[in-house]
Amino acid sequence: MKRVYRGKTKDVYDLGQGRYRLFFKDDVTGEGGVFDPGANKVAFSIEGMGKGNLRVSKMFFLLLNGAGIRTHYLDADVEAGTMDVIAAQPLGQGVEFICRFRAVGSFLRRYGAYVNEGDRLDAYVEATLKDDERGDPLVTVEGLGALGIMTATTFAQIKESTVKISSLIRDFLWEKGLELYDIKLEFGRTKAGEIILIDELSAGNMRVYKKGEFIPPVELTQMLGAD
Repeated sequence: MKRVYRGKTKDVYDLGQGRYRLFFKDDVTGEGGVFDPGANKVAFSIEGMGKGNLRVSKMFFLLLNGAGIRTHYLDADVEAGTMDVIAAQPLGQGVEFICRFRAVGSFLRRYGAYVNEGDRLDAYVEATLKDDERGDPLVTVEGLGALGIMTATTFAQIKESTVKISSLIRDFLWEKGLELYDIKLEFGRTKAGEIILIDELSAGNMRVYKKGEFIPPVELTQMLGAD
């Protein structure tokens, strides 16, 4: 089993025959000793965080697969901290799609002259390039085409999938008394050319609130992982 990628929170191994194995680590990202899932540097480790993220990701992938949505998920061994997936290549050097149901985070920082914190948004989708050095810049559909990353048709297909996936997760959380404000997804292309959901679906990928109060990712992982 050959390691093909070492990430901040996950390592990737090639199992052959079109399969990868992801190993979830306890490392978390942050700045100044504070956990921040949107940060670009490893801050410290939290014992059990890797397995917690895996447990939550497995739960959501099974939810989506049961709804007929194509993802890279094949199987998971929570105790070993591993998830086996279909091999898929990132789009470009990685593109993240964010679905926003309320105005928070970078959306609020950019457009605060027009919205207030927590204002409702109609499943607004935007894309950012995975680029730590440049702060994961926002990119338009025209920009993705100009950079040769994807066509407008592919963008439209992924946007539709993003809204569908995000809405399913929002409804799942709502039944638990939780509200999804926004969520970050990543898609990849299989050897056959199919676009599928990849990466993880952990608490660090989303902002979730309860009665208007933000639930920190560690607490949310514990809440969801207890089911």
